[in-house]
Amino acid sequence: MSTILVTGGAGYIGSHVCKYLAQQGYTVVVYDNLSTGHREMVRWGAFEHGDVRDDARLRSVLRKHKPDGVIHFASSISVGESVMDPGAYYENNVLGSLRIMQVLAQEGVRPLVASGSAAVYGLPETVPVRETCPTSPINPYGRTKLIMEWMLEDFARAHGLPWMVLRYFNAAGADPEGETGESHDPETHLIPNVLKAVRFPEACQVSLFGDDYPTPDGTCIRDYIHVMDLASAHVLACEHLLQGRPSQSINLGSGQGFSVREIVQAAENVTGHKVPFVIKARRAGDPARLVADPAKARQVLNWQTRFSDLENILATAWAWEQKKAR
Repeated sequence: MSTILVTGGAGYIGSHVCKYLAQQGYTVVVYDNLSTGHREMVRWGAFEHGDVRDDARLRSVLRKHKPDGVIHFASSISVGESVMDPGAYYENNVLGSLRIMQVLAQEGVRPLVASGSAAVYGLPETVPVRETCPTSPINPYGRTKLIMEWMLEDFARAHGLPWMVLRYFNAAGADPEGETGESHDPETHLIPNVLKAVRFPEACQVSLFGDDYPTPDGTCIRDYIHVMDLASAHVLACEHLLQGRPSQSINLGSGQGFSVREIVQAAENVTGHKVPFVIKARRAGDPARLVADPAKARQVLNWQTRFSDLENILATAWAWEQKKAR
């Protein structure tokens, strides 16, 4: 079976993908600098410590393991942080991606599946969002992801690099077997923050940014996709490219949207506890509704969601949150 190099494989989505790859019989090599990842989450393959911007180290690892493909997660992910420190995002997300492409071009091209984002759409003109919607990111994080896509197109033309970008909507949930999950510091995602507030109601309050949007309950609507469904899509994308099929960008979402208040209510149902929250002003640039059209993923990758009903997302995330507390 093929060997897959996973950059950022010690992180949230990366560790789930590594587990799924191993379950499917792949040999996994994790390449991570552990700046935000966790060494204890590297459980399904060899570990190589390194930064994606270090082309010499990356080249050495490629020569050592001779992977058949690469899945690239190593990037910074906070929209707010990218606004405050855009230079760090351009250096890590753009330069890091460039180094990977350059080394692959020099050492022999291999299929590259890259972690993209719905942030490339900015404030989409139509919802659900299709891949044909205009890309017009409104923050540095989204711009770095779009620049990465442009670079992939250029390297494909110049060097024949096969690639696929998977544009995530809102990754959520945790491994149903409890072996890995979401552990960011600081945590910026809604669901783990809601569950943290359940655990520490006196110390934590969830901030709901805006309750005056043109939605049924006034709060933003988002598309939440279980991390294990994301994992299966990455393996299918690798297989797609290894079979010599076309390079392209594809949305990954459930196709169903839930409001922030619906997330809070569902969390209360799953945990049996009230969620303390406070209403704050809207954040600049937050669209009222952001939901994927997953038709292309179904058609091109034959991908189906298995874990992404809201109750299951929250139940697996809650189990992981409780495990972290022990």
